[in-house]
Amino acid sequence: MPNISLNEVKNYLRIDGSEDDAILTLLIDGAKEYLKNAGVPESDSALYKLAVMLYVALHYENRDPSAKMDKLNFAFESIVLQLKDYGGDTS
Repeated sequence: MPNISLNEVKNYLRIDGSEDDAILTLLIDGAKEYLKNAGVPESDSALYKLAVMLYVALHYENRDPSAKMDKLNFAFESIVLQLKDYGGDTS
């Protein structure tokens, strides 16, 4: 199981303090579940970790929607498509 720490996500989002730790933990868990439901198996790859962080950013920063959200959403969707397990034999 990939080890994506709360501190890594907070660093990615440039968040200091602990007042949002509960919501960030929920969003991390939600990101992993979303990716699993999208056909993306959990992995230790940097791309998987980035996908989780982008998902968290999309939902954490969505409290004040802006044009920047479209760019984050595009980046997230692109990564999901690369990570998705399409059931093909890779050997």
